[in-house]
Amino acid sequence: MSSYSASTLDTAAALLALLGETRTEPRADDQLEALTLAVAADLPVLLWGEPGIGKTAALTQLAETLDLPLTTVIASVHEPSDFSGLPIVGDDPANQGVPMAPPDWAVRLVREGRGLLFLDELSTAPPAVQAALLRLVLERRVGALQLPPGVRIVAAANPRASAADGWELSPPLANRFVHLQWVHDPEVVVRGLGGTWPRATLPSLDPGRLADSVDHARRAVCGLLAGRPALVHQIPKSETRRGGAWPSPRSWEMALRLIAFAGTAGSSRDVLSLLVRGTVGDGPGLELLAFLDRMDLPDPELLLADPAGARLPERGDLRQAALDGVVAAVRNRPEKARWDAAWALLVRALETGAPDLVVVPASSLAALRREDWDVPAAIDRFAAAVGLSERADRAAARVAVGSR
Repeated sequence: MSSYSASTLDTAAALLALLGETRTEPRADDQLEALTLAVAADLPVLLWGEPGIGKTAALTQLAETLDLPLTTVIASVHEPSDFSGLPIVGDDPANQGVPMAPPDWAVRLVREGRGLLFLDELSTAPPAVQAALLRLVLERRVGALQLPPGVRIVAAANPRASAADGWELSPPLANRFVHLQWVHDPEVVVRGLGGTWPRATLPSLDPGRLADSVDHARRAVCGLLAGRPALVHQIPKSETRRGGAWPSPRSWEMALRLIAFAGTAGSSRDVLSLLVRGTVGDGPGLELLAFLDRMDLPDPELLLADPAGARLPERGDLRQAALDGVVAAVRNRPEKARWDAAWALLVRALETGAPDLVVVPASSLAALRREDWDVPAAIDRFAAAVGLSERADRAAARVAVGSR
């Protein structure tokens, strides 16, 4: 090799090294938090996303953070026997049988005792390979080999429209996964290309929340299904939807486990939404989230008993529902002391939240007044909020008329 060529390659190596020098910054990532909780819950996860979206990079970061060796298996280039095992004929097959020898990657996982098994390109695996994967995903068995409890399974797939020679997932295989839609954040990509990539802070489980989280999860799932038994098992009619998340006793059990893990980690509602809808589907998942919201509402009687010390929900819709519940409680048992306590609570809501949230409850509460009940002095404080609401309604009406 000439000195010129060597010099050019040395310069190219220096340039590549410079391009590879990046820094990181902490950044919240709901997708990665949901993935981490599902992996911690020992549930198989399937990441859906377009090619080049960063699914493999996320798995690599997760494995490094959890200190788990990463084993990648491209499902689409393997035969069914690579997952069910290869028959090995011994000295006396009539008496000893024919054992199914596992592939080398499975042997390495057993030898390590722990690891993250990444099944890539699952949607391009033919049906015969998908059938062989059923036992691996559900029972953690490869041939005659049992994977240790320390092994977690994550798969990745492209939508059929984006996958070369793609197949829809079979319903039995799809129902064994937590399905997470993986999307990119343009701001993260721009900052990353500029040299600063995000460093996600993974959730931690609080040992003090274990019992309460399990009880909360069981009450939520059992309470919803007791009132909506039709949701227990629903196989979608569409072939495409059968290859995603849908409700079954198995997926409800996964949802229960994930609610408990999210509660123990103190995860946000957005993370919980990803997990719940990824197990039982969008429709049943949203019903479960709404049921959880109702469970989290404070007892109206407790609010009426101590208006000054009451803690109202921060979210606007939940705060509105809590105040409506208080008005309903006064309507069911109208007493002067309870009516006054409700006004005191509305004043507290006016001082600590958006004024427009108290307009409807205040109007409903005023309509419950008896002739011998004195008008509370605090009612004047609601005049501004009611006036603002009325002006907003009139403005909206004018806009609607103008658009027509």
